[in-house]
Amino acid sequence: MTNREAAIGPSFDQLLSLKMDMASFTADWLHCDQLSNYVARMVSHDRRDPVRHSNLLSSALNELLEMSFRSQTDDGDFVCNFYRRQQIERIELIFPCPPEQRQFYKKIALGLKSSQARANYLNVITNDAASDGQAILLGLAVNYDAEIQVRDLGVGTVAFIVDLPLERLLN
Repeated sequence: MTNREAAIGPSFDQLLSLKMDMASFTADWLHCDQLSNYVARMVSHDRRDPVRHSNLLSSALNELLEMSFRSQTDDGDFVCNFYRRQQIERIELIFPCPPEQRQFYKKIALGLKSSQARANYLNVITNDAASDGQAILLGLAVNYDAEIQVRDLGVGTVAFIVDLPLERLLN
């Protein structure tokens, strides 16, 4: 499956695509912050309130980048694609990930649409034993009204497809 096939419907326009060796990405924790700030500024320039939009996007993206950083795999490529359809920003992250971790993420994503998402999020952020990945995904769903898909692309790779209605949050 190609990157394009992983995330895009015909109605999304691609804004930006970044690709780097996973070992280079995971060489320094600061890459998460640097990439999220750079990308957020690049794609927020034409929004109603570009500074606020950039701050929201940077925060959400940084959380996702930190999940990929913690994948514990240095083999393969890290790919970050950005798309837009009207008021929705779509982030697609593709990165190498062990099978058990991919299954864990898929299980979390299935529970994000439940009526208990907010209660689950509150439980996770107050529980020291909860996983970072669960807190991040629930946080994006609850705080950003994000729609999140997790796809196992096989060959040791996972794709996170996150739709963020940031312009709606600005109202």
